[in-house]
Amino acid sequence: MTDLLTLTIVRADYANPAHARDIVKMLRSYAMDPMGGGEDLSPQVQANLVPGLAASPAASSLLAYVGEEVAGLANLMTTFSSFAARPLVNIHDIVVAKNHRGTGIGRKLFAEIENHAQEMDACKVTLEVLEGNNAARKLYASLGYGDYQLDPAMGKALFWQKRLER
Repeated sequence: MTDLLTLTIVRADYANPAHARDIVKMLRSYAMDPMGGGEDLSPQVQANLVPGLAASPAASSLLAYVGEEVAGLANLMTTFSSFAARPLVNIHDIVVAKNHRGTGIGRKLFAEIENHAQEMDACKVTLEVLEGNNAARKLYASLGYGDYQLDPAMGKALFWQKRLER
């Protein structure tokens, strides 16, 4: 059982080896989950993940700890809303360790994300969620997140991608 009294959420210091290790650990956990694709991160990605985040001025990460154990991660990317002329925060990755899911850690991470966004006067927080990730969708909806649309007659915004070869 997770003891939320011992829960702490910290802004990761990419130069801190313990934080770097915990970011990789949590992102590997997410990647191996069916909602993250079901495959481990390659050794190259594991080695380049934190240096890449550190090199990106848009990146920030939050780590959730229960006591000394890492229990959650949120990787955030700050960008700019041209329609609002203000920053916006995108939750690029969010994961809670399997043994801590359903205990409130996700809600606490979201509260800290929203505090972070408000500190920078962001106009909104965005995220992606798989259609079949019902537990996450239920949590996000309970926190006020929902589909994005400018004009209901034009429908919902869709998130598309095109992979580029290296």
